[in-house]
Amino acid sequence: MLQVAVVGSGPSGVYTAQSLLQQSRVPGVRVDVLDRLPCPYGLVRYGVAPDHEKIKSLQNNLRTVLADDRVRFLGSVEVGSGPLTPERLRELYDAVVYCVGAATDRRLGIPGEELAGSYSATEFVSWYSAHPDTDENGFLRVARSAVVIGVGNVAVDVTRILARGADELRSTDMPQSALDVLARSQVRDVHMVGRRGPSQAKFSTKELRELGALPDAEVVVDPAELALDPAWADPTSLPAVNRRNLEVLRGWSERAPQGRARRIHLRFFLRPVAILGTAGHVTSVRFERTLPDDQGQVTGTGQYEDLDAQLVLRSVGYRGVPLEGLPFDAGHGTVPHRAGRVLRDGAVSPREYVAGWIKRGPTGVIGTNRPCAKETASSLLDDAPGLVRQERGDDPLSALRAAGLRPVEWTGWQAIERAESELGAAQGRGSVKIPDWDGLLRAARDADDRA
Repeated sequence: MLQVAVVGSGPSGVYTAQSLLQQSRVPGVRVDVLDRLPCPYGLVRYGVAPDHEKIKSLQNNLRTVLADDRVRFLGSVEVGSGPLTPERLRELYDAVVYCVGAATDRRLGIPGEELAGSYSATEFVSWYSAHPDTDENGFLRVARSAVVIGVGNVAVDVTRILARGADELRSTDMPQSALDVLARSQVRDVHMVGRRGPSQAKFSTKELRELGALPDAEVVVDPAELALDPAWADPTSLPAVNRRNLEVLRGWSERAPQGRARRIHLRFFLRPVAILGTAGHVTSVRFERTLPDDQGQVTGTGQYEDLDAQLVLRSVGYRGVPLEGLPFDAGHGTVPHRAGRVLRDGAVSPREYVAGWIKRGPTGVIGTNRPCAKETASSLLDDAPGLVRQERGDDPLSALRAAGLRPVEWTGWQAIERAESELGAAQGRGSVKIPDWDGLLRAARDADDRA
């Protein structure tokens, strides 16, 4: 039997487990999927916007893998500090695959970024997604105008949530506390700003169009900024998604004002240079006008524009963080590897593997994790003859408990799901997420106690 630990229960971790199970080269594979949180699914649960129910339904596919008899979900287990170090994991398992994602965001590196009212989009997403590490930090307490820096899909998500009415979100699993804050929001203008042109924006056309479908918000696009893009006049050389994006933007730029309660301003060729404030709180963001060069980049013009804002959300990418006991490439924010095999000082480290964003960096969409996981699983299976131990010690779960850990098992997660359904029913809604550690663990432990 090959006993594998997968650290991280997001898409890359679950796809890795699936790849190990759906093969015939090595019989008898068993997988323990460990996660720091008591809940599985990673960014599918805590990163996908609550009004994107189709994408969130991917949880059903991930559930099928985690519910397999050959898999154990062990939540509320932190690796890297305390009793469970990477060294200890190598002792307990034949192989360990780290699928820990990219846990922090990239910073802008400009003055004023530390002011109150300036946050990462990751923090805002975690709040409305009920991540138990995140509290409501007064995101919307004094905000009338918001600036979202970035033009990717995450930037579109937070822009859309800011511009939606709370009533439109009642059918989602968003926690009631976040709904209440959004219901009191005074934000009327949301500026989503990119330093380059619309033809280079990273959002998908589907996400972009959703901004124009909001019932109480209108999209404002300056045709003069579109015209600055060299591809604007002749977009035929662009990929299809970028051509479709330009078509959507063109339509909005030609539309007359609609007089709706909220406005989404899509801005381009503006580079943030400073966040300005009074009495320690954000009041505006200063941008420098940029122009395209002949290298596909932009250069500053020395012309500046200040956008009024009491809330600033930066959405310029994620970044991996070091895990204690694992090598780390600080320049790329990844763990050094060769086809998924962890490298220590340039040499393959036996029994250690990586998959997902911590392996390749924060690129691609959810589905991109599948081939990435398959490559790592293939490397592990190639190595399997040298991994399986002839003599095996205690069951890893018993060893974890002996070390003082109390993992949340699959039955505990099912109990959390039941508690969230009951919470939603009590509020006259569907299932509603429990947003705090105490509530999640109480629900899971109640199941253990009854058992």
